[in-house]
Amino acid sequence: MVARTTLATIPGLVFLAILAFTAGKAGAQDELRETFFKEADAAKAAAEAANAELLAPRGWERGLKDYADAENYLERGANIESVRKNASAATNYFTEAAQAAKLAETTLAQVMKSRQYAANARAPELAPELWEDAQRKFADAIRLLERGDLNGSKRRDVDATALYREAELVAIKSQYLSETRKLLADADRAKVGRYAPVTLERAKELLARAETELNENRYDTDLPRSLAREANYEAKHAIYLSEIVRKIRDRDLTPELLILEWEEALKVVAGAADISPDMQNGPEQLSNELASYIGETQVAIQALEQEKQQNEIRVADLSEELRALDERLGGATAEREALMQRLEAEARVKEQFLRVEKMFTTDEARVFREGDTVILRLVGLSFDSGASTIKPQNVDLLNKVEKAIDVFPRSEILIEGHTDSFGGDDLNQQLSQDRAVSVEQYMINAMRIPSYRLIATGYGETRPVASNETESGRARNRRIDIVIRPDLEAA
Repeated sequence: MVARTTLATIPGLVFLAILAFTAGKAGAQDELRETFFKEADAAKAAAEAANAELLAPRGWERGLKDYADAENYLERGANIESVRKNASAATNYFTEAAQAAKLAETTLAQVMKSRQYAANARAPELAPELWEDAQRKFADAIRLLERGDLNGSKRRDVDATALYREAELVAIKSQYLSETRKLLADADRAKVGRYAPVTLERAKELLARAETELNENRYDTDLPRSLAREANYEAKHAIYLSEIVRKIRDRDLTPELLILEWEEALKVVAGAADISPDMQNGPEQLSNELASYIGETQVAIQALEQEKQQNEIRVADLSEELRALDERLGGATAEREALMQRLEAEARVKEQFLRVEKMFTTDEARVFREGDTVILRLVGLSFDSGASTIKPQNVDLLNKVEKAIDVFPRSEILIEGHTDSFGGDDLNQQLSQDRAVSVEQYMINAMRIPSYRLIATGYGETRPVASNETESGRARNRRIDIVIRPDLEAA
C-alpha cells in the first residue's frame, strides 16, 4: 500500500520540481530586468513626457529597437552582456531623444502653435488634404533638425506653418459657414430666388460678410458666428417663404382666405395670453393688446428680479456683520497666527534655498538670496554671438533650473537678460530681451510652466555686475538671471 502511494505521488513531485525551477528562472529574470532596465525605463518615460515620438522620431525609434532587442535577449536567456549593451544603448537614445524633443519644441515653437490651433479647429477632419500636407512638411522639419540642419528645418517650419494656418482657416469656415452654404445651394436648386428674392439676397450678403470677417481675423469668431447665424436664418426664411408662395399659387388662395389663415395664428397667441381676439377692424388692436401684455409681464419679471437682488444684499450685509463680530472677538488670535505663519514661511524659504544652492556647481550658476527672493545667475548658460537660440548643450543646465523652480510652488519667476557694453545700446537692449524671451518660451514649452508665472525682461548693458574693461568682466555681464519670488503661503 505504501509503495503504491509513493509511486502515485511521483508525477506530482516532478510537476512541483518543474514549477519551482520555472519560478526560480522567472525570479532571476525579474532581478536582471530591475538591474539592466531601471535606467532605460526612466529614460523612456522622460522621452515620452517630452513627446519624443513626435518631435525626435529617429532617436525615439532607435531607442525602441534597442529596448526591444534587450527584452528579447533577456527572455531567451542570452548572454548577459548583450542585454546590458542593448539596454544601455536604449537609455542613451531615449535621453538624446528627450533633449532633442525639448529643443525642437523651443526651436519650432511657431509651427507647433499653428499645428495646435489647426487641430483645435478640427482641421484633420474638416481640411484633411491640407492637414496631411502640413504634417509632411512638419515631419521634414523635425528630421532636418535631428540631423543638425537648422536652416533647412526653419524653411520647412515656414512651409508647414503656412499650411497649418490655411487648414485652420478652411476648418473654421467649414464649422461656421458650411450649413449656410448648403442651405443656399439647396435654395438655388429649388429656384427660391424666383419667389423670395429679397430674403435670399439678404442671406447671401450676410454669408459674404461672415467670410470676409473670418479672412481678416480668424480668431475673433464672435461677429462671423453671429453673421453666419443671421445668414442661416434668412436662408431658411427664404426657403419657407418660397414654399408658402408656391402653396398659395397651387391652392389658388384669394387674399381674403390668406388673411383669415394669418388671423387664426394670431388667435392662438391671444388665447395663450388670455386675451379675447377682436379683429373686426383688423389685427392692429389685437397686436397692441398682445404688446401691452408682454410689456406688463416684463415689468413684473423686473420687479421680482429687483426684490431678489435686495434680498441678496440683505443677506450679504448680515454676513458682513457676522464677520466683523468674529474679527473683534478673535483679532488678537488672528494676528498671532499670521505672525507665526510668516515666520514658518520664512524658515521654509531658507531651507528651500539651501536645497537649490546644492543643485548647481560654480560653473553652472551662482545662487544667492535678496530677502525672500532667490536668484539663479546662470553663468553656464551661453549663446552664440548676437544670437538668442538656446543650444543643445544648455539643456542639462535648464533641466536643473526646472528642478530648482519646482522647489518653490506657485512662485513668480522673472527672467532677466543682460549684455556687456560692447555694441550699440538699442542693439544690446533688443538682444537681451530676445534671450530672455527665448528662455521664457523654453520654460513654457519644455518645462510646462504656465505663462502667467513668467515675466521676461531685457536690461541690455544697464546692470553690469563686473567691469566691462576686461574680457572676464564682460563675460560675467553677459548673463541670464532667474529671479524666483516665492509664494510664502505655498513655500
